[in-house]
Amino acid sequence: MSTAQNQPQNESQTPRFAAIDCGTNSIRLLISECTPDGQINELNRDNIIVRLGQGVDATGCFADEALQRVDKALQIYTDRMVEYGVVDVMMGATSATRDAANREEFFDITRRHLGRVREGAVAQVISGEQEAELSFHGAITDLPNAQDRTVCVIDLGGGSTEFVVHGPGRETQAFSADMGCVRLTERFLHDQPPAEQQVAEARAFVGELMEQVRSNVDLRDVDQVVGVAGTMTTLAAITLGLSEYDSRAIHMATLSLEDFRATARNLLGLTPPQRCEYGPMHPGRADVIGGGSIVVDAFTSQFLDWGLSEITVSEKDILDGMLAEVMARPL
Repeated sequence: MSTAQNQPQNESQTPRFAAIDCGTNSIRLLISECTPDGQINELNRDNIIVRLGQGVDATGCFADEALQRVDKALQIYTDRMVEYGVVDVMMGATSATRDAANREEFFDITRRHLGRVREGAVAQVISGEQEAELSFHGAITDLPNAQDRTVCVIDLGGGSTEFVVHGPGRETQAFSADMGCVRLTERFLHDQPPAEQQVAEARAFVGELMEQVRSNVDLRDVDQVVGVAGTMTTLAAITLGLSEYDSRAIHMATLSLEDFRATARNLLGLTPPQRCEYGPMHPGRADVIGGGSIVVDAFTSQFLDWGLSEITVSEKDILDGMLAEVMARPL
């Protein structure tokens, strides 16, 4: 999915910046420019499934083929950043990179490519708490009256899920739980669709981690839930009945928590080819979204028990938070 424009050349000479998020399942790019009056114009947003976390949970190392996929994706992204005239870039490496013994091979790849944009640039490991904060600030960018509400942003990735809560007069609380769509699929869901016992074990695992979430983040006072990242936006697109993935229709869509949960439960019981019969489903997500569906089932059920009825889904997330950070640093 790309939002590339037809004329990338920087004729206005306004500074252009980029952010790259490399997670367990996908690597994503955002290029924007800052106009003289302080406006942020989004120029390009893209997503490539690379499955960097392939096998990391079991082996503790990045697979050679996964590193090759990242290398190829970064070549594409770097060529594009050079074409757009990007002057600075921030690349965040999240869950999978924190776990891999051979992560230096990954960083060497990023150094080789990003150095073409800015000398010395290299990916940096983002902690779970940093990831949560950046996701929060990105996710609420277009959320009406966010400053007046207690908002919980949930970033469901390939290796982990971040929960961050902020509201009027309270400190921001954030917690990163090691439960993502790839991690759960590789650890528990070995059949497609998964066997009943596999689902039960995955649910028990997620249930234990949700207890940790509740111990570290006060979810009871939340009055608005915002979901970000690919599992959430795909579930939203299917719940909305879209025939294909449409970022504009998905962004800031507010959905019934019950309907959202029903979509997740339905997808869990399907095979990847059956999931791909839904137009918005990316083929690179179809085999792991069942793991994400179990996480969605857990937190939606919790919020429904507490009386909440809706979830808002944002296309803006950690990328937008990272972009704000790179724009703020000196050139």
